[in-house]
Amino acid sequence: MLKWRSNLYYLCAPSENVYSIDFTRFKIRDLETGTVLFEITKPPALERGQGDKKDFDPNAGRFVRYQFTPAFLRLRQVGATVEFTVGEKPINNFRMIERHYFREQLLKSFDFEFGFCIPSSKNTCEHIYEFPPLSDEIMHEMILYPYETQSDSFYFVDNKLVMHNKADYSYSGAP
Repeated sequence: MLKWRSNLYYLCAPSENVYSIDFTRFKIRDLETGTVLFEITKPPALERGQGDKKDFDPNAGRFVRYQFTPAFLRLRQVGATVEFTVGEKPINNFRMIERHYFREQLLKSFDFEFGFCIPSSKNTCEHIYEFPPLSDEIMHEMILYPYETQSDSFYFVDNKLVMHNKADYSYSGAP
């Protein structure tokens, strides 16, 4: 039986991304100070399948491992800027639902609308995450047990699931 929180179990195959949605840049910043906490850009050679096809992993890019300091758990608001490209089909009602867990317990759920995306376009948007306050005990446990905090990101077009990505998090400040 597959365990729901397993990093190996996805609710849709990469082939269901018939819109060729490709995330090329992601940045997280503290809204209070403007400090960039995390930023990653996909190398140009990897964009739009320009690499060697025989070495291509269809699940590449579906999982991210984040490493933050304990101070991240005390933040109230962060901005997440995402840059992405779309293929030749127009995208209507593009939406992301993201759920964060610690040891199977739901910590927070977010629901963001991207809206309409023009075919063959590059898009950038920033979503604001309002974090709920966490108890000192939960924060302490999250710091002590790196990567037991996890998330699932579900992407929908016209209410049909087209992408499912996962992440896990360390708040210990160490690799």
